[in-house]
Amino acid sequence: MAFDYNGLDYMAAFFHRWLQESRRVVFIARINGRVVALESALLVDGGQTLVLQGRRVVSDLRGSGIAGALQRHVTNYVRRHYPEVSAVRLSRGDNPSAQTLAKYRLIAKEAILSLCCEVVDLGSFITELQSKLLLRADSSCGPVMLSWRQAETLVLSEHVVSNLLPGKTVINDWEPLKPVEANLEVLQRRGLTWIVDREFKPAALSLGTPPYAVPYRHNAMRLNINIFGRSLASVCAVFLAQLEAFLPSLKGYLVCHTYVDPGLWAGLRQFCQNDANVSFFKDYWEEVILETDL
Repeated sequence: MAFDYNGLDYMAAFFHRWLQESRRVVFIARINGRVVALESALLVDGGQTLVLQGRRVVSDLRGSGIAGALQRHVTNYVRRHYPEVSAVRLSRGDNPSAQTLAKYRLIAKEAILSLCCEVVDLGSFITELQSKLLLRADSSCGPVMLSWRQAETLVLSEHVVSNLLPGKTVINDWEPLKPVEANLEVLQRRGLTWIVDREFKPAALSLGTPPYAVPYRHNAMRLNINIFGRSLASVCAVFLAQLEAFLPSLKGYLVCHTYVDPGLWAGLRQFCQNDANVSFFKDYWEEVILETDL
């Protein structure tokens, strides 16, 4: 059931966690005893929304209608067992067609900057980026790592919801959630690293996911950093702070996806130009969040 995803398939790292997660269902399709498709769904927003995740079909049966049949089965199951659900939300890594947009509302969009390197080179990269940031006269200013209590208060604040979150949506590694109290439990169990450019009315808020192994090569790890905000300087600062925070726990080979406002992608890419053997893994691409009524 593995997808290629340029060697970055997350399923091996997530599947067993999904089976144990509360308010999540996982569906597997079989033909003659052979597993041919999978889809998972997570109930969020206080049970009002279904987030579809992980849909995949074995390579030799793609395009045969199995994916659509599985999604219909999932939505029918949810209608029967969770009648309070009124919306379905999902994320995609390609540009939705006009046919798709006729069925779904476009909620949010993020541009993805992808970097890769040997972890032994990451320290030099961080040092090089530090030299690019303007030094602040006030040493008390600068990126701040938040405790969970600080993070849960901030992510629900009017300032963050109205000014930073794309489409008023918290996106954590392709998982879109409304900024409501009912979703705080989901965010807390993700073990995120929360960093802002400043504590009071931040211009950038970032979420770093714990790195996990991917099949790109035997020692490859994937790190995802979602950054919300439209100030390039602030986004660069929290991006660098996230790398510094994760550096001690990283080893082997790293592929890092950083998700930002599309208008900042070119500036962040320029900021990441380096002489430290850190390369761009992939050119510009986007994550789009779609929603439809159930």
